[in-house]
Amino acid sequence: MGTIKKSEVNGPGCRAVVWVQGCARACGSCFNPASWEFEINQLVSIDQVVELILSEPSHEGVTFSGGEPFWQATALAEVARQVKAHGLNVMSFSGFTLDELQSDRAPAGAHDLLQELDLLIDGPYVESQAINDPTSLVSSRNQKVRIFNEAMRDRLNWASDQIEIHILPDGSRIVTGYLGSLNPLSAEVAE
Repeated sequence: MGTIKKSEVNGPGCRAVVWVQGCARACGSCFNPASWEFEINQLVSIDQVVELILSEPSHEGVTFSGGEPFWQATALAEVARQVKAHGLNVMSFSGFTLDELQSDRAPAGAHDLLQELDLLIDGPYVESQAINDPTSLVSSRNQKVRIFNEAMRDRLNWASDQIEIHILPDGSRIVTGYLGSLNPLSAEVAE
């Protein structure tokens, strides 16, 4: 669906963000409803995505978002393998829970993508459980931060309740992150 070369609200440090097209959940108050359709928006090769991620020397990693990244898990697992070979970390958001992603009913390639992740934010956004706290790592109380790489434990330093506005050369804008109202609650970090 799209990419941003430099973000600091979609995971730890400066990172690329890759949004994939397609999500069947249609969560209320979704920040990105344009990503729901499974119809191809942009068709980009794995090599092009890897090149974009590696083209910025300040990148610490990449975050997969959506839509639902696990509907394109096989391709994203290959992207993850290649960027990890260059020392970057890999994070993904998912509306699926970890249990669903580890089950036999998971989307094709889900197990392969899970093997490549350093961090996973799992669970759908639930508006009635919204956190809206500038110190929270997640947007709703049902979501969990899953740490698969212990070296990332001290990198849990982004905030879900922040936005970035990127103005592209053609004048179009990409707004990323999430901005709600302030209501201090904490995120649950799972292992």
